[in-house]
Amino acid sequence: MAGFIADEHEDVMSEINMVPFIDVMLVLLIVFIITVPVMKHVVDVQLPRASADKEVVQPQTLRLTVKADGSYWLDDKAVSDEQLAARLQAAGRQQPQPELHLRGDRDVRYERVAQAMAAAQQAGIQKIGFITEPPRP
Repeated sequence: MAGFIADEHEDVMSEINMVPFIDVMLVLLIVFIITVPVMKHVVDVQLPRASADKEVVQPQTLRLTVKADGSYWLDDKAVSDEQLAARLQAAGRQQPQPELHLRGDRDVRYERVAQAMAAAQQAGIQKIGFITEPPRP
């Protein structure tokens, strides 16, 4: 009995026993190794992508050129003053309304350009843009 009493007076062991923790971690590792491939086993389907944005229809652009002699060219076709007014009226009724890009020769009289702008305004065209060339260096 003396040996039994001597064991009681020894210091208490203050270290944590790591073996049960290691066993639990190994079991969890094995469980994850087995279940992850099962979770990934699905049928691959390429689903179509849809957007909620409204489709914007871009209106066509009318290109009106005033040549140096004062003649009008609409979309690279020569037109008379009456034909120009009729084509601009038709364009003014379209929805969405096309933009008018006006290009005037540098030697043309301003009166011809102003007449074209007046015809576009009377036709109800809202967007008129002037096309110029950048200066050459």
